[in-house]
Amino acid sequence: MNLSAIIANFQTFKLVDLLDIIIVAFVIYQLLGFINRTRAGQLARGALVVMVIYLIATTLNMRMVTWIMDALFQVGLLTLVVLFQPEIRRALEQMGQTDQWASKLFSRTKHVDPSLRGVWRSAIIAICDAAERFFDPKTGALLVLERHTNLSEIKRTGTPVNSEVNLEVLGTIFYEGTPLHDGAAIIEDGRIKAAGCVLPLSNNLDLGKDMGTRHRACLGIAENSDAIAVVVSEETGIISVAKNGVLIRHFDRQTLYTRLVEEMIPKEPAAEKKKIDVWKNPVQALAAWVSGGEENSK
Repeated sequence: MNLSAIIANFQTFKLVDLLDIIIVAFVIYQLLGFINRTRAGQLARGALVVMVIYLIATTLNMRMVTWIMDALFQVGLLTLVVLFQPEIRRALEQMGQTDQWASKLFSRTKHVDPSLRGVWRSAIIAICDAAERFFDPKTGALLVLERHTNLSEIKRTGTPVNSEVNLEVLGTIFYEGTPLHDGAAIIEDGRIKAAGCVLPLSNNLDLGKDMGTRHRACLGIAENSDAIAVVVSEETGIISVAKNGVLIRHFDRQTLYTRLVEEMIPKEPAAEKKKIDVWKNPVQALAAWVSGGEENSK
């Protein structure tokens, strides 16, 4: 393609073409990220090797190898769907969370109702106090902090509670003798909505042998939603947090408090603070001018 042809293509370039390029680039970026985060990374490398072999066989006219590869390609797509059904399902669920897509496109921080900030802060303090108290006696506990993703289906598997989050209530729920201690407590808008809930289990094979069903449930809900899950091990008392399919262990009270505040009560965007200051300063200047005029008139 010569220079004149390239210039001619740019002359016919429209806004729709730019949108087309952006969409394709975004899809490729998300696909590469999906491959990198899952077992599909190994599959991609294997597929690349198969493609190289197929190109070599086609170039050298290896009929038998080419015939076998053609037969494999015909059933390859169906095989991929069967093998990676959990990953594909999770990706489609995340794509269906339109509020998350909008928040990612238009804002880097989650908007939190100002009236709920105090409620969430009190709830987080109670969660941290409970996790610290559960550590020594090795009391197993699992708490899920709901964010964008609606967890109504999960709540239906448990017992409705609708209580404020405090140390006494959490201690009662996860006391070994109560019927609800084996399930998860779902916290929405800073209140416990349900307890004894059943969570989806993770199929992650990298979990250590010291982590049982409670940890798999903690990681499972983080894989299938944007919720923050906190788990206290019944075997070791170790406090862990799961987010976006990643489980981080060995939290203490302070680090747990800091992490939960960052996730559930993000700071106000700088742009919003600037807007407030823009309106605040003229009002203060006007008030000072009025008060100064009144003093002069006296």
